Amino acid sequence: MKMSDRKKKILQIVVDEYINTAVPVSSKSIAEKHLTDVSSATVRNELASLEELGYLTQFHTSGGRVPSPQAYRFYIEELMQKGNLSDSDLDYIDRAFADKSHDVEHLIKSVSEVISELTDYTSVAIGPHADAETVRRLSLLPCGDGRALLVIMTSERILRDSFIEIPENMTDEDLDSASRMIGKLFAGKPLSEIRETGEAAIAEFGQYRQVMREVVDALKSYARPREEDVVLTGADKIFNHPEYEDIGNVKNFLTVLSSKDKLADIIEGENDEIQINVKIGSSGDKDVPDDCSVVTATYSAGGKNLGTYGVIGPIRMDYPKVIAVLENVGKALEELAKSRKKEKDKCDHEQEGK
Repeated sequence: MKMSDRKKKILQIVVDEYINTAVPVSSKSIAEKHLTDVSSATVRNELASLEELGYLTQFHTSGGRVPSPQAYRFYIEELMQKGNLSDSDLDYIDRAFADKSHDVEHLIKSVSEVISELTDYTSVAIGPHADAETVRRLSLLPCGDGRALLVIMTSERILRDSFIEIPENMTDEDLDSASRMIGKLFAGKPLSEIRETGEAAIAEFGQYRQVMREVVDALKSYARPREEDVVLTGADKIFNHPEYEDIGNVKNFLTVLSSKDKLADIIEGENDEIQINVKIGSSGDKDVPDDCSVVTATYSAGGKNLGTYGVIGPIRMDYPKVIAVLENVGKALEELAKSRKKEKDKCDHEQEGK
């Protein structure tokens, strides 16, 4: 059924009002505040029709209506007005990224804090995939007890929490030799390519093949975000919203936050090409509670992934504000990435001239 312009207008009013007030919206308030040229009876009939279509629900026969998940989806896709941030909000974003010296880990945390502060919701951030990072240096450090510490310096960060098993009769000199050989082989290659190393290539390492296999297996563990790669900020902000005066809603929300693996699955989704992605209740993702929504953005600059960031909060979320924040943070990150690239290119050029 094609929705009339008046129904669309009334539905937009209901969603906007409910987002702002968390109070069910009545036909009387719509007629008096928004549609003064339409009778309350006409508005009431339109609300009843929208309810029959599944866009509205009514807790009490004499009470106002509230939007359904279907209504929020239609609102986002068809009715929502573009949100604008205040000058103070924009200044806050600029100040947050004025320091260009942050490494990846600090930058991810800063982005998450900015998003949570400006939206008043819980923010979740996942840094850029390690797959796209290039190995600059790989080393194996002896630790005794038949183990070695694998240290990988990539184009973005240092990964150094993987212990690998080595043959008991392997001396420190042998390990150093294997380390130099493997490091030379992998230097300059992306992690995604290294993880494709097959058994045939491993076998060519002869006496060092066990070490080589352990290194490749350790690198495969970086195929997806680990718990420490998922940054959560502002979990206590749920208590700023009336939905979470209900203990059941709080439990549902905290269940999602309790597993960073689950959060990573929710935030990353199935398609990294999506710029802004909205999941409304369990209809958007089976791991999202019915009374929650998740809005995320995947950022990139110059073909380089900058991570995925988003918010999780009540289904009665201020979508225009959230999307405006994510879009403006994305622009700031893109400018930061361009600035860093210019500095790196300048440094590389100066080094070449020496």
